[in-house]
Formats: sequence, structure tokens, C-alpha cells
Amino acid sequence: MDRRSLIVGAGALMALSGGQAARAQSFDEAVFAKAKALQSKVVAWRRDFHQNPELGNREVRTSKIVADHLKKLGLEVKTGIAKTGVRGILRGGKPGGVVALRADMDGLPVAEQTGLAFASKVTMDYNGQTVPVMHACGHDAHTAILMGAAELLSGMKADIPGTIVFIFQPAEEGAPAGEEGGAMVMVQEGVLKDPDVSAIFGLHVVPGPVGSLVWRPGPMMAASDRWEIKLKGKQTHGAQPWNGIDMASMTAEIVQAFNQIAARQINLTKGPTVLTVATIHGGLRNNIIPDDLAMQGTLRTFDPALRKDVIARAEKAVISIAERYGAKSSFTWGTPNPVTNNDRALSAHMKPTLARAALDGKIADDIDFITGAEDFSYYQLQVPGLFYDLGAGFPPGVNHSPFFTIDEACLEIGVRAQALTALDYLATLKA
Repeated sequence: MDRRSLIVGAGALMALSGGQAARAQSFDEAVFAKAKALQSKVVAWRRDFHQNPELGNREVRTSKIVADHLKKLGLEVKTGIAKTGVRGILRGGKPGGVVALRADMDGLPVAEQTGLAFASKVTMDYNGQTVPVMHACGHDAHTAILMGAAELLSGMKADIPGTIVFIFQPAEEGAPAGEEGGAMVMVQEGVLKDPDVSAIFGLHVVPGPVGSLVWRPGPMMAASDRWEIKLKGKQTHGAQPWNGIDMASMTAEIVQAFNQIAARQINLTKGPTVLTVATIHGGLRNNIIPDDLAMQGTLRTFDPALRKDVIARAEKAVISIAERYGAKSSFTWGTPNPVTNNDRALSAHMKPTLARAALDGKIADDIDFITGAEDFSYYQLQVPGLFYDLGAGFPPGVNHSPFFTIDEACLEIGVRAQALTALDYLATLKA
């Protein structure tokens, strides 16, 4: 999940009661009991993954643990999807449809500062640099939750009316430079085919009341675009900027131009829009103006036409500013993530299910737009999908922070939410 945080106050949550929650299924008692019994296992898995994180497309150890677990459960297992992805297929004892559950497995290049006994001390190569690695976004929890759900549901195999596909995905945070990865490649390599999935569910831990489940029908999370600008100027002594091209001033103008585009040049009523400059790299000494400089950042949008407009304006601004300074410029856009768009009918239908799964029935289905991004959106382009957030307490740091952690009580709720969404969906198809 790309640099996002969502803090949901207890006052914003609602509990379904009476008739709204009356659609309890006969398997609820078994799901709740099994999720509770599995909690210690799920906690152990989560802590192991947290202590041993791996970056995108490098989740070798994680995927092996996942695959070995699924094989022990008797599932049909395929590995090596999108490099390190794993798929497990559980065929129920009764005929029916096909539903998928998804978890992501990768960590981030972040130096952990949680102080946990099982804190990460791992380092890995990231784009040519040795960097610390941390599960700073909760993917350790997602993987452990789905492993727990797989064990729970495999124990109910005889009573399941259909097939459940468990998808463990690499590189949700993005692949290393020069590589492709994540959900887009999982889809390209047929993870939703044979058997053909008809709906998919996924969750994400976020700061919020423990065990609450929250989401938004329709567009929930932004489309995201990565971009890089390379500028070529003329090197000179820092004491004589007139003899070269002042790269710092040129860069400052580009930053200000981008701020103006997002704040003053587009119709924000079409949806939230963020155009951020995140990194600026150039030069080696305090008294030398370099001849090249690179900038990187991200664009977040919810409206396709607005996205095209912002891209065109940004490119025009860079070309104009660089030419005015006498410099050369190039603008590169990475592969975008589409909007995470929750199927409205599926969202409405599964609302009572999530209310049953949530701790004390606490849910909210009207949260604000989230300008963070999720490549779960690629699955939603193929089949109806519902992505929701699981409240994991209030750590000192939000997602992508070196202080991010979770209240592990949320893991049990995540397991039963994943299990119940699959079971309820399949039961609906049977009916």
C-alpha cells in the first residue's frame, strides 16, 4: 500500500444490529472458534515475517513458508507466479462458484524504530544500494492472516460449496528499477484463471479501533503514477552561477509550478488530486553547481480525464522552465496503478458479512477518499472486488513509518473476515 494512513475514530463507526445482522450463517460459530484457536499461530507467523522482511520480487523466504503451509493443508499450490507469488486452490466438497482472497508479502526500505523484540535488522539491495528493510505497512500481518484463513477454511472443506483461491502476491509496493511485478503481473500470468475467479476480496491493516472494518463503495483509493524528471544543465563554480545553469533555482520553479497545477489549474471537484515532488538528487559539493539533476515523485488522481490533464500540464511546465534556463529535460512516467474501485453491488451485499466479522460489529462503509494507492485495483479490472481496511490500533507511526506496528488482536478479526467473505459469497452463488 503506497504511503497511506487512515485513522478512523470510534465515533465514525457503526454497528449493524437486529435485521441488518440477521444474515448469520450456520458456519459462523465454527469460523469464530477456529479463528480464535488459530490466533497464537497467526501471531507467530506475523512476528517471524516481521523479523525477516523481504523487498518486492525478492520474497523468497516468505513465499516458501507460505507454499509449504498450503501444501501441508492439502491445497493445489503453484509457485513462481510474478517471480515469487504463490497461489493455493481449495476445492470444496460441494459444487459451486470460485472466489479469491488476496494478501501481499513485501516489505519496504525503511529502518525500523519500533523497539519490538522481533524488530527487523535485515538489509537488502535496493536499486544498487544496501538498505534496511521493514514491514512498515503491515504486509506481514496480511500474509499471516491469509495463512490462518487458509488453514481455517481447509478444515471446513467438506462443507464449502465451491472453490477458494488464495493469492499471496509479491511487490505490491512496486518492483525494483527495471523490473515489473505485483498484481499486474499476477493477472498477466493467469492467477485469476483455471479456475476462473468471479469475485475477489482483500484487506489492509491501518491505524484505527482494533477489529473495526471500514471501506468505501466505488472509488476508494487513488490511481497512482510514478514519475522521474532528468535535467541537464551546465556545471559551474557555486560562487559564479552566471557562468553555468542554476539547477537549484530551476528545480525550485518546477516544484512551485507543480504546486500551482494541483492547487489552482485543475477542477478539484472531480476528485482529490495530489502532485508531489518526493526526491531531488544532484551534485557532490557545496560549492559546485552540477550539470545534471534528477527529481522523482507521484501523482494521485481519481478521475481519468483529470489525470491526463495534469500529466500534460506537468510536462509542459517542465519543458518551458528548462528551456528558459537553457537546460534540457526528459520526463518519464512509470506504469500506473488504477483506481481501487470497490464493486458497489458486492460492497452492499457483503456489508452484513463484514459486520458479523468485525469486533463488536463495528464497521463504516462511508470513509473518505484515500489518496494512497493499492495495486489490488488490477484484480478489480478483471472481476468484481471488495477491498477493506482492518483497524489495528493506534501505533506511534502510521503506515510506511519506521514506528508502524499493530495490535495483534486484530489478526483474529482479519482471519474471520477473510473466511466469512469467502464463505458468504459462495453460499450466495449456491442459493
